[in-house]
Amino acid sequence: MNEATLSSLLEYLYGALTPSNQRWLAEHLIEHAESEDLMPYTLEELHTMVAEGEREFAEGKWQDSEDMFRELEEEFASEELQYADAV
Repeated sequence: MNEATLSSLLEYLYGALTPSNQRWLAEHLIEHAESEDLMPYTLEELHTMVAEGEREFAEGKWQDSEDMFRELEEEFASEELQYADAV
């Protein structure tokens, strides 16, 4: 994931998560990152992964971040309406 996409995700999470949720997520991300034995990929492995990702994207198995954020915001808005109607 490129830095611009990561920055967008980070800004979104700042607005969507409470400070408590942010700490929980940070702790789990750090724990996960530290627990993995990271082995460097060969250039051939990287090219294979890129080709596979491009193929899967072309087949519609993935979506870009703009579509993902739009769907999340629609879902959150729907949940907010349901909550407002229940109150």
